[in-house]
Amino acid sequence: MSEDATPQAVWDEMRHGNERFVAGAPSHPRQDVERRHELASGQRPRAALFGCSDSRLAAEIIFDEGLGDLFVVRNAGQVISDSVVGSLEYAVAVLGVPLIVVLGHDECGAVNAAIESTQLDAPTLPPHIWRQIAPIVPAVRRVIRAGIVDGVPAGRVDALEVGREHLRDTVSELLHSSELISDAVAEGRVGIVGANYRLSEGTAVPDIILGIRNDA
Repeated sequence: MSEDATPQAVWDEMRHGNERFVAGAPSHPRQDVERRHELASGQRPRAALFGCSDSRLAAEIIFDEGLGDLFVVRNAGQVISDSVVGSLEYAVAVLGVPLIVVLGHDECGAVNAAIESTQLDAPTLPPHIWRQIAPIVPAVRRVIRAGIVDGVPAGRVDALEVGREHLRDTVSELLHSSELISDAVAEGRVGIVGANYRLSEGTAVPDIILGIRNDA
């Protein structure tokens, strides 16, 4: 692995790109005609990103990256599935990415739906939507049991805390589901960053860092 393609180096680049985005001074790298032609015969992304499908989480914009830089996998609520694991294994085993970023965010509709589903008067959801949000419900129940209510009106569940718990569950489930990825992390070939994106600020705040230093 070259020095500029280590998990640490790639995360540093993404973190600096996010800083440029937050400052309103993105450089829009590698988005020109030459880059498009360069990629026509193949791709070699520097990182894989698994995030929520929310329209406000455009990965290349948030991290000020260019064409071919990120291998992006998304679904509502960043919920682990066979297709997600297979896509991320492809990124690691075939494309050789040294970093996987798992990106959650505040004001997540899937998280809010999971919270609402635990209420006694919750409406019945369409079956496919229910199956999508069901993996988030354990995080909701843990937050309810913990009684985390700081800054949250009585009787309401802290959606931010649920989002953080679900992000941790997502990373844990990814490692549990994929021996290929967990082995790559254990061997130091791949790092994983679990981050929460703050919509109003534009910042991607690390919560879980595996395989690289936490210098953020």
